[in-house]
Amino acid sequence: MSVDLSTTLSWTTATGDAGVMLGELQPNILKAHVRDHLSALLLTFGDAAEARAFLVSVTGKMKSAKAHLDEVGAFKDGGPAGTPYVGVGLTAAGYRALGVENFPQEEAFLRGMAAPATRRKLNDPPRSTFDPGYHGEIHAVVLVGDAKDKAMTARRNEILGLLPDSVTVLAEETGLGRVNARGEGIEHFGYVDGRSQPLFLTEDVDAEKNNTDGINVWNPAAPLSQVLVPDTAAPDPAVHFGSYFVFRKLEQNVRRFKRAEADLADTLGLTGEDRERAGAMIIGRFEDGTPLTTQREDGAESPVSNNFTYESDRAAVKCPFQAHIRKTNPRGSGGAEEPPGERLHLMARRGVTYGERPDDPNADVPPAARPSGGVGLLFMAFNSMLGNQFEFTQAVWADNPGFPIVDGVTPGLDPVIGQGERAASDYTVEWGGSDRRTADPVPQAVTLRGGEYFFMPSLAFLRAL
Repeated sequence: MSVDLSTTLSWTTATGDAGVMLGELQPNILKAHVRDHLSALLLTFGDAAEARAFLVSVTGKMKSAKAHLDEVGAFKDGGPAGTPYVGVGLTAAGYRALGVENFPQEEAFLRGMAAPATRRKLNDPPRSTFDPGYHGEIHAVVLVGDAKDKAMTARRNEILGLLPDSVTVLAEETGLGRVNARGEGIEHFGYVDGRSQPLFLTEDVDAEKNNTDGINVWNPAAPLSQVLVPDTAAPDPAVHFGSYFVFRKLEQNVRRFKRAEADLADTLGLTGEDRERAGAMIIGRFEDGTPLTTQREDGAESPVSNNFTYESDRAAVKCPFQAHIRKTNPRGSGGAEEPPGERLHLMARRGVTYGERPDDPNADVPPAARPSGGVGLLFMAFNSMLGNQFEFTQAVWADNPGFPIVDGVTPGLDPVIGQGERAASDYTVEWGGSDRRTADPVPQAVTLRGGEYFFMPSLAFLRAL
Protein backbone atom coordinates (compact mmCIF):
# COMPACT_ATOMS: atom_id res chain seq x y z
CA MET A 1 0.00 0.00 0.00
CA SER A 2 1.20 3.52 -0.71
CA VAL A 3 -0.08 7.03 -0.15
CA ASP A 4 -2.71 7.97 -2.74
CA LEU A 5 -1.78 11.49 -3.88
CA SER A 6 -4.49 11.68 -6.55
CA THR A 7 -7.24 12.73 -4.17
CA THR A 8 -7.92 14.33 -0.80
CA LEU A 9 -7.11 12.55 2.45
CA SER A 10 -9.49 11.63 5.25
CA TRP A 11 -7.18 12.16 8.23
CA THR A 12 -9.59 10.74 10.79
CA THR A 13 -9.57 7.33 9.08
CA ALA A 14 -5.99 7.38 7.71
CA THR A 15 -4.13 4.14 8.39
CA GLY A 16 -1.17 2.27 6.97
CA ASP A 17 1.14 4.34 4.77
CA ALA A 18 -1.18 7.35 4.88
CA GLY A 19 -1.09 7.24 8.67
CA VAL A 20 2.71 7.02 8.66
CA MET A 21 2.86 9.97 6.26
CA LEU A 22 0.74 12.14 8.59
CA GLY A 23 2.87 11.15 11.55
CA GLU A 24 6.06 12.30 9.81
CA LEU A 25 4.70 15.39 8.00
CA GLN A 26 5.15 18.90 9.35
CA PRO A 27 1.99 20.77 10.41
CA ASN A 28 0.60 23.81 8.54
CA ILE A 29 0.97 22.11 5.13
CA LEU A 30 -2.29 20.17 4.75
CA LYS A 31 -4.20 22.41 7.17
CA ALA A 32 -3.31 25.89 8.40
CA HIS A 33 -1.96 26.02 11.94
CA VAL A 34 -2.95 28.99 14.08
CA ARG A 35 -0.13 31.56 13.91
CA ASP A 36 -1.62 34.89 14.99
CA HIS A 37 1.73 35.43 16.66
CA LEU A 38 4.65 34.23 14.54
CA SER A 39 8.41 34.40 14.58
CA ALA A 40 10.30 33.55 11.39
CA LEU A 41 14.01 33.04 12.02
CA LEU A 42 16.16 33.10 8.88
CA LEU A 43 19.42 31.26 9.46
CA THR A 44 22.78 30.52 7.90
CA PHE A 45 25.03 27.60 8.86
CA GLY A 46 28.76 27.89 9.57
CA ASP A 47 29.52 24.31 10.63
CA ALA A 48 27.74 21.32 9.11
CA ALA A 49 27.97 19.03 12.15
CA GLU A 50 26.73 21.71 14.55
CA ALA A 51 23.92 22.68 12.17
CA ARG A 52 22.81 19.05 11.92
CA ALA A 53 22.82 18.70 15.71
CA PHE A 54 20.84 21.93 16.04
CA LEU A 55 18.15 20.71 13.61
CA VAL A 56 17.87 17.38 15.42
CA SER A 57 17.35 19.24 18.70
CA VAL A 58 14.74 21.52 17.11
CA THR A 59 12.87 18.42 15.92
CA GLY A 60 12.27 17.65 19.58
CA LYS A 61 10.20 20.85 19.78
CA MET A 62 8.11 19.98 16.72
CA LYS A 63 4.85 18.10 16.31
CA SER A 64 3.51 16.17 13.34
CA ALA A 65 0.58 17.01 11.09
CA LYS A 66 -1.28 14.15 12.79
CA ALA A 67 -0.64 15.59 16.26
CA HIS A 68 -1.81 19.01 15.07
CA LEU A 69 -5.03 17.59 13.63
CA ASP A 70 -5.64 15.64 16.84
CA GLU A 71 -5.22 18.88 18.80
CA VAL A 72 -7.71 20.67 16.54
CA GLY A 73 -10.23 17.88 17.01
CA ALA A 74 -9.79 17.85 20.80
CA PHE A 75 -10.16 21.64 21.00
CA LYS A 76 -13.42 21.51 19.03
CA ASP A 77 -14.69 18.98 21.56
CA GLY A 78 -13.97 21.37 24.42
CA GLY A 79 -10.42 20.29 25.12
CA PRO A 80 -7.37 22.49 25.72
CA ALA A 81 -5.78 24.84 23.22
CA GLY A 82 -3.05 23.30 21.10
CA THR A 83 0.70 23.57 21.50
CA PRO A 84 2.85 26.05 19.51
CA TYR A 85 3.74 25.33 15.89
CA VAL A 86 7.37 24.87 14.94
CA GLY A 87 8.25 24.48 11.25
CA VAL A 88 11.64 24.03 9.62
CA GLY A 89 12.57 24.72 6.00
CA LEU A 90 15.86 24.36 4.13
CA THR A 91 17.08 26.11 0.99
CA ALA A 92 19.04 24.24 -1.66
CA ALA A 93 22.15 26.03 -0.34
CA GLY A 94 21.19 24.91 3.15
CA TYR A 95 21.05 21.27 2.09
CA ARG A 96 24.50 21.62 0.53
CA ALA A 97 25.85 23.30 3.66
CA LEU A 98 24.62 20.30 5.67
CA GLY A 99 26.32 17.92 3.25
CA VAL A 100 23.02 16.43 2.08
CA GLU A 101 22.98 15.63 -1.65
CA ASN A 102 19.81 13.69 -2.47
CA PHE A 103 17.36 16.47 -1.58
CA PRO A 104 14.38 17.44 -3.82
CA GLN A 105 15.60 18.90 -7.11
CA GLU A 106 12.92 21.10 -8.67
CA GLU A 107 14.57 23.64 -10.97
CA ALA A 108 13.02 26.71 -9.32
CA PHE A 109 14.08 25.49 -5.86
CA LEU A 110 17.66 24.92 -7.03
CA ARG A 111 17.69 28.37 -8.63
CA GLY A 112 16.40 30.14 -5.53
CA MET A 113 14.37 33.32 -5.21
CA ALA A 114 17.36 35.67 -5.11
CA ALA A 115 18.87 34.43 -8.39
CA PRO A 116 18.90 36.91 -11.31
CA ALA A 117 16.91 34.44 -13.44
CA THR A 118 14.16 34.35 -10.81
CA ARG A 119 14.15 38.13 -10.54
CA ARG A 120 13.71 38.45 -14.30
CA LYS A 121 10.96 35.85 -14.38
CA LEU A 122 8.95 37.44 -11.55
CA ASN A 123 9.84 41.10 -12.19
CA ASP A 124 11.17 41.20 -8.63
CA PRO A 125 13.23 44.22 -7.53
CA PRO A 126 17.03 43.86 -7.29
CA ARG A 127 18.35 41.91 -4.33
CA SER A 128 20.25 45.02 -3.24
CA THR A 129 16.91 46.67 -2.40
CA PHE A 130 15.91 43.86 -0.02
CA ASP A 131 16.10 44.34 3.74
CA PRO A 132 19.68 43.69 4.99
CA GLY A 133 18.98 40.19 6.35
CA TYR A 134 18.17 38.97 2.82
CA HIS A 135 21.37 40.13 1.08
CA GLY A 136 23.39 37.02 1.91
CA GLU A 137 22.88 33.30 1.43
CA ILE A 138 20.02 31.92 3.54
CA HIS A 139 20.22 28.28 4.61
CA ALA A 140 17.12 27.69 6.73
CA VAL A 141 13.97 29.13 8.23
CA VAL A 142 12.48 28.18 11.58
CA LEU A 143 8.86 29.23 12.07
CA VAL A 144 7.31 29.45 15.54
CA GLY A 145 3.60 30.28 15.78
CA ASP A 146 0.74 30.26 18.24
CA ALA A 147 -2.56 31.97 19.03
CA LYS A 148 -0.97 33.58 22.09
CA ASP A 149 2.11 35.79 22.13
CA LYS A 150 3.33 34.35 25.44
CA ALA A 151 3.34 30.74 24.20
CA MET A 152 4.96 31.68 20.89
CA THR A 153 7.68 33.75 22.58
CA ALA A 154 8.48 31.02 25.09
CA ARG A 155 8.93 28.44 22.31
CA ARG A 156 10.94 30.93 20.23
CA ASN A 157 13.29 31.51 23.15
CA GLU A 158 13.70 27.75 23.57
CA ILE A 159 14.74 27.51 19.89
CA LEU A 160 17.18 30.41 20.24
CA GLY A 161 18.64 28.68 23.29
CA LEU A 162 19.54 25.69 21.11
CA LEU A 163 21.51 27.78 18.59
CA PRO A 164 25.25 27.08 18.43
CA ASP A 165 27.55 30.03 17.69
CA SER A 166 28.08 28.71 14.15
CA VAL A 167 24.40 29.15 13.25
CA THR A 168 23.67 32.82 12.60
CA VAL A 169 20.26 34.53 12.69
CA LEU A 170 20.31 36.70 9.56
CA ALA A 171 16.86 38.16 10.17
CA GLU A 172 13.80 37.67 12.31
CA GLU A 173 10.34 38.55 11.05
CA THR A 174 7.49 38.91 13.52
CA GLY A 175 3.98 38.17 12.33
CA LEU A 176 0.96 39.66 14.07
CA GLY A 177 -2.41 38.52 12.79
CA ARG A 178 -5.14 41.12 12.38
CA VAL A 179 -8.91 40.61 12.42
CA ASN A 180 -11.98 42.67 11.59
CA ALA A 181 -14.97 43.27 13.86
CA ARG A 182 -16.27 39.76 13.06
CA GLY A 183 -13.00 38.13 14.03
CA GLU A 184 -12.02 37.21 10.46
CA GLY A 185 -8.41 37.61 9.35
CA ILE A 186 -7.62 40.73 7.31
CA GLU A 187 -4.56 42.18 5.63
CA HIS A 188 -3.33 45.77 6.03
CA PHE A 189 -5.44 47.22 3.22
CA GLY A 190 -8.41 46.14 5.36
CA TYR A 191 -9.72 43.20 3.30
CA VAL A 192 -10.56 39.69 4.52
CA ASP A 193 -7.63 37.53 3.45
CA GLY A 194 -6.86 33.85 3.01
CA ARG A 195 -10.46 32.71 2.52
CA SER A 196 -10.09 30.92 -0.79
CA GLN A 197 -7.78 27.93 -0.33
CA PRO A 198 -7.31 24.53 -1.93
CA LEU A 199 -8.47 21.98 0.64
CA PHE A 200 -6.58 18.70 0.96
CA LEU A 201 -8.48 17.03 3.79
CA THR A 202 -11.81 15.38 3.09
CA GLU A 203 -13.14 16.60 6.44
CA ASP A 204 -12.41 20.23 5.48
CA VAL A 205 -14.06 19.81 2.07
CA ASP A 206 -17.18 18.36 3.70
CA ALA A 207 -17.31 21.21 6.22
CA GLU A 208 -17.06 23.75 3.41
CA LYS A 209 -19.93 22.09 1.54
CA ASN A 210 -22.04 22.15 4.69
CA ASN A 211 -21.42 25.90 5.06
CA THR A 212 -22.87 26.74 1.63
CA ASP A 213 -26.48 27.64 1.14
CA GLY A 214 -27.83 25.61 -1.76
CA ILE A 215 -25.82 24.45 -4.75
CA ASN A 216 -22.03 24.11 -4.68
CA VAL A 217 -20.67 25.91 -7.74
CA TRP A 218 -17.00 25.93 -6.68
CA ASN A 219 -15.29 22.79 -5.44
CA PRO A 220 -12.33 23.71 -3.17
CA ALA A 221 -10.98 20.15 -3.04
CA ALA A 222 -7.43 19.59 -4.25
CA PRO A 223 -5.41 16.37 -4.48
CA LEU A 224 -2.49 15.75 -2.15
CA SER A 225 -0.24 15.85 -5.23
CA GLN A 226 -0.81 19.61 -5.34
CA VAL A 227 1.06 20.15 -2.07
CA LEU A 228 3.08 17.06 -1.13
CA VAL A 229 6.51 16.08 -2.49
CA PRO A 230 8.37 12.84 -1.71
CA ASP A 231 11.21 13.66 0.68
CA THR A 232 14.00 12.07 -1.30
CA ALA A 233 16.56 12.66 1.46
CA ALA A 234 14.41 10.94 4.11
CA PRO A 235 14.74 7.28 5.17
CA ASP A 236 11.66 6.22 3.16
CA PRO A 237 10.40 8.69 0.50
CA ALA A 238 7.41 6.40 -0.15
CA VAL A 239 5.89 7.53 3.17
CA HIS A 240 8.02 10.54 4.12
CA PHE A 241 6.86 13.75 2.43
CA GLY A 242 7.51 17.46 2.50
CA SER A 243 6.51 20.55 0.54
CA TYR A 244 8.16 23.48 -1.22
CA PHE A 245 7.68 26.65 0.79
CA VAL A 246 7.63 30.22 -0.50
CA PHE A 247 8.47 33.01 1.94
CA ARG A 248 8.15 36.63 0.82
CA LYS A 249 8.15 39.78 2.94
CA LEU A 250 5.72 42.12 1.16
CA GLU A 251 5.61 45.69 2.46
CA GLN A 252 2.30 47.50 1.97
CA ASN A 253 1.99 51.25 1.40
CA VAL A 254 -1.52 51.56 2.82
CA ARG A 255 -1.66 55.31 2.28
CA ARG A 256 -0.93 54.96 -1.44
CA PHE A 257 -3.48 52.15 -1.85
CA LYS A 258 -6.25 54.05 -0.06
CA ARG A 259 -5.57 57.10 -2.23
CA ALA A 260 -5.86 54.86 -5.29
CA GLU A 261 -9.25 53.63 -4.05
CA ALA A 262 -10.44 57.22 -3.63
CA ASP A 263 -9.05 58.28 -7.03
CA LEU A 264 -10.83 55.40 -8.76
CA ALA A 265 -14.09 56.25 -7.02
CA ASP A 266 -13.71 59.87 -8.19
CA THR A 267 -12.93 58.82 -11.78
CA LEU A 268 -16.04 56.65 -11.90
CA GLY A 269 -18.19 59.26 -10.16
CA LEU A 270 -19.12 56.91 -7.32
CA THR A 271 -20.89 58.53 -4.36
CA GLY A 272 -21.98 57.58 -0.85
CA GLU A 273 -21.80 53.91 0.09
CA ASP A 274 -21.13 53.01 -3.56
CA ARG A 275 -17.61 54.45 -3.21
CA GLU A 276 -16.72 51.23 -1.38
CA ARG A 277 -17.08 49.48 -4.74
CA ALA A 278 -13.91 51.15 -6.03
CA GLY A 279 -11.73 49.17 -3.62
CA ALA A 280 -13.78 46.06 -4.32
CA MET A 281 -13.02 46.43 -8.04
CA ILE A 282 -9.29 46.50 -7.27
CA ILE A 283 -9.43 43.47 -4.96
CA GLY A 284 -12.45 41.56 -6.31
CA ARG A 285 -14.08 41.43 -2.87
CA PHE A 286 -15.42 44.04 -0.50
CA GLU A 287 -13.56 44.57 2.76
CA ASP A 288 -15.85 42.08 4.53
CA GLY A 289 -14.98 39.44 1.92
CA THR A 290 -18.19 39.58 -0.11
CA PRO A 291 -17.31 38.65 -3.73
CA LEU A 292 -17.99 41.58 -6.07
CA THR A 293 -19.17 39.21 -8.77
CA THR A 294 -22.10 38.10 -6.56
CA GLN A 295 -23.11 41.35 -4.82
CA ARG A 296 -22.92 45.10 -5.44
CA GLU A 297 -22.22 46.01 -1.80
CA ASP A 298 -20.89 44.64 1.47
CA GLY A 299 -22.87 41.55 2.38
CA ALA A 300 -21.67 40.75 5.90
CA GLU A 301 -21.52 37.09 4.90
CA SER A 302 -20.18 34.82 7.61
CA PRO A 303 -18.37 32.65 6.89
CA VAL A 304 -17.02 34.62 3.93
CA SER A 305 -18.22 33.05 0.69
CA ASN A 306 -15.87 30.97 -1.39
CA ASN A 307 -18.69 29.30 -3.32
CA PHE A 308 -18.67 31.26 -6.58
CA THR A 309 -17.23 31.37 -10.10
CA TYR A 310 -17.16 34.02 -12.83
CA GLU A 311 -19.55 32.08 -15.08
CA SER A 312 -22.30 34.67 -14.52
CA ASP A 313 -19.88 37.56 -15.11
CA ARG A 314 -18.07 36.51 -18.28
CA ALA A 315 -17.99 40.10 -19.58
CA ALA A 316 -16.64 41.44 -16.25
CA VAL A 317 -19.46 43.93 -15.82
CA LYS A 318 -19.41 43.27 -12.08
CA CYS A 319 -15.87 42.17 -11.17
CA PRO A 320 -13.10 43.50 -13.45
CA PHE A 321 -10.86 41.03 -15.25
CA GLN A 322 -7.86 42.68 -13.57
CA ALA A 323 -9.18 42.39 -9.98
CA HIS A 324 -6.64 40.74 -7.70
CA ILE A 325 -8.65 37.63 -6.82
CA ARG A 326 -9.77 37.13 -10.42
CA LYS A 327 -6.18 37.32 -11.69
CA THR A 328 -4.81 34.92 -9.07
CA ASN A 329 -7.70 32.41 -9.13
CA PRO A 330 -9.76 32.78 -12.32
CA ARG A 331 -12.00 29.87 -11.29
CA GLY A 332 -12.20 28.44 -14.79
CA SER A 333 -12.43 31.79 -16.63
CA GLY A 334 -8.79 32.39 -17.55
CA GLY A 335 -9.21 31.45 -21.19
CA ALA A 336 -5.77 29.79 -21.50
CA GLU A 337 -6.43 26.31 -20.06
CA GLU A 338 -9.27 23.97 -19.30
CA PRO A 339 -10.50 24.41 -15.71
CA PRO A 340 -8.82 21.24 -14.33
CA GLY A 341 -5.42 22.42 -15.58
CA GLU A 342 -6.02 25.94 -14.34
CA ARG A 343 -6.74 24.66 -10.83
CA LEU A 344 -3.31 23.02 -10.62
CA HIS A 345 -1.68 26.44 -10.24
CA LEU A 346 -3.40 27.12 -6.91
CA MET A 347 -1.28 26.85 -3.76
CA ALA A 348 -1.87 26.59 -0.02
CA ARG A 349 -1.36 30.12 1.31
CA ARG A 350 -0.41 30.50 4.96
CA GLY A 351 0.53 34.18 5.25
CA VAL A 352 0.32 36.49 8.27
CA THR A 353 0.48 40.26 8.54
CA TYR A 354 3.37 42.07 10.21
CA GLY A 355 3.88 45.54 11.66
CA GLU A 356 2.19 47.79 14.21
CA ARG A 357 -0.08 50.72 13.32
CA PRO A 358 -2.21 53.12 15.37
CA ASP A 359 -5.20 53.25 13.02
CA ASP A 360 -8.01 50.72 12.52
CA PRO A 361 -7.66 49.24 8.98
CA ASN A 362 -11.47 49.22 8.61
CA ALA A 363 -12.12 52.70 10.03
CA ASP A 364 -13.30 55.55 7.81
CA VAL A 365 -10.28 57.85 7.99
CA PRO A 366 -8.48 59.84 5.26
CA PRO A 367 -5.61 58.19 3.37
CA ALA A 368 -3.14 60.62 4.99
CA ALA A 369 -3.83 58.91 8.34
CA ARG A 370 -2.68 55.54 6.95
CA PRO A 371 0.83 54.08 7.21
CA SER A 372 3.06 54.40 4.15
CA GLY A 373 5.45 51.62 5.19
CA GLY A 374 6.57 49.39 8.01
CA VAL A 375 3.55 47.08 7.69
CA GLY A 376 2.74 44.31 5.28
CA LEU A 377 2.31 40.60 4.72
CA LEU A 378 4.66 37.72 5.38
CA PHE A 379 3.48 35.76 2.35
CA MET A 380 3.91 32.04 2.90
CA ALA A 381 2.70 29.26 0.64
CA PHE A 382 3.18 25.51 0.20
CA ASN A 383 3.61 24.06 -3.30
CA SER A 384 4.38 20.71 -4.88
CA MET A 385 5.82 22.52 -7.92
CA LEU A 386 7.14 26.05 -7.43
CA GLY A 387 7.38 26.62 -11.17
CA ASN A 388 3.78 25.60 -11.87
CA GLN A 389 2.21 27.17 -8.78
CA PHE A 390 3.80 30.21 -7.14
CA GLU A 391 5.99 31.27 -10.08
CA PHE A 392 3.23 30.61 -12.61
CA THR A 393 0.69 32.61 -10.61
CA GLN A 394 3.05 35.57 -10.24
CA ALA A 395 4.60 35.62 -13.72
CA VAL A 396 1.89 34.27 -16.04
CA TRP A 397 -1.16 35.59 -14.22
CA ALA A 398 -0.41 38.56 -11.93
CA ASP A 399 2.42 40.15 -13.97
CA ASN A 400 0.83 39.46 -17.36
CA PRO A 401 -1.32 42.36 -18.66
CA GLY A 402 -2.90 40.00 -21.18
CA PHE A 403 -4.39 37.65 -18.60
CA PRO A 404 -7.17 36.57 -18.44
CA ILE A 405 -7.36 36.05 -22.19
CA VAL A 406 -10.35 37.98 -23.56
CA ASP A 407 -10.89 39.08 -27.16
CA GLY A 408 -10.30 42.80 -27.56
CA VAL A 409 -9.39 43.36 -23.90
CA THR A 410 -6.06 43.91 -22.18
CA PRO A 411 -6.91 43.56 -18.47
CA GLY A 412 -3.60 44.87 -17.14
CA LEU A 413 -1.40 43.79 -14.25
CA ASP A 414 -2.79 42.55 -10.97
CA PRO A 415 -3.26 45.93 -9.21
CA VAL A 416 -2.19 44.49 -5.85
CA ILE A 417 0.77 42.14 -6.40
CA GLY A 418 1.53 42.74 -10.08
CA GLN A 419 5.13 43.77 -10.79
CA GLY A 420 6.08 45.61 -13.96
CA GLU A 421 4.95 48.56 -16.03
CA ARG A 422 1.36 49.51 -15.26
CA ALA A 423 -1.15 50.89 -17.74
CA ALA A 424 -4.67 52.32 -17.54
CA SER A 425 -7.56 49.87 -17.16
CA ASP A 426 -11.30 49.93 -17.80
CA TYR A 427 -13.99 49.69 -15.11
CA THR A 428 -17.78 49.62 -15.30
CA VAL A 429 -19.40 52.73 -13.83
CA GLU A 430 -22.40 50.82 -12.49
CA TRP A 431 -22.36 47.29 -11.10
CA GLY A 432 -23.58 45.07 -13.94
CA GLY A 433 -23.84 48.01 -16.35
CA SER A 434 -22.29 48.46 -19.79
CA ASP A 435 -20.90 52.00 -19.38
CA ARG A 436 -17.14 51.79 -18.90
CA ARG A 437 -14.50 54.37 -18.08
CA THR A 438 -10.75 54.21 -18.33
CA ALA A 439 -8.93 54.94 -15.08
CA ASP A 440 -5.29 55.68 -14.38
CA PRO A 441 -3.28 52.64 -13.30
CA VAL A 442 -3.40 51.71 -9.64
CA PRO A 443 0.12 52.58 -8.40
CA GLN A 444 2.22 49.77 -7.00
CA ALA A 445 1.59 49.70 -3.24
CA VAL A 446 3.15 46.29 -2.45
CA THR A 447 6.95 45.96 -2.50
CA LEU A 448 9.07 42.83 -2.03
CA ARG A 449 11.53 43.37 0.83
CA GLY A 450 13.07 39.89 0.77
CA GLY A 451 12.33 36.21 0.57
CA GLU A 452 13.48 32.74 -0.42
CA TYR A 453 12.37 29.27 -1.47
CA PHE A 454 12.59 26.45 1.08
CA PHE A 455 11.72 22.78 1.30
CA MET A 456 9.89 21.72 4.45
CA PRO A 457 11.24 18.18 4.96
CA SER A 458 9.69 15.30 6.85
CA LEU A 459 10.27 14.92 10.57
CA ALA A 460 11.91 11.57 9.75
CA PHE A 461 14.58 13.36 7.70
CA LEU A 462 15.27 15.91 10.43
CA ARG A 463 15.53 13.26 13.15
CA ALA A 464 17.93 11.21 11.02
CA LEU A 465 20.42 14.05 10.58
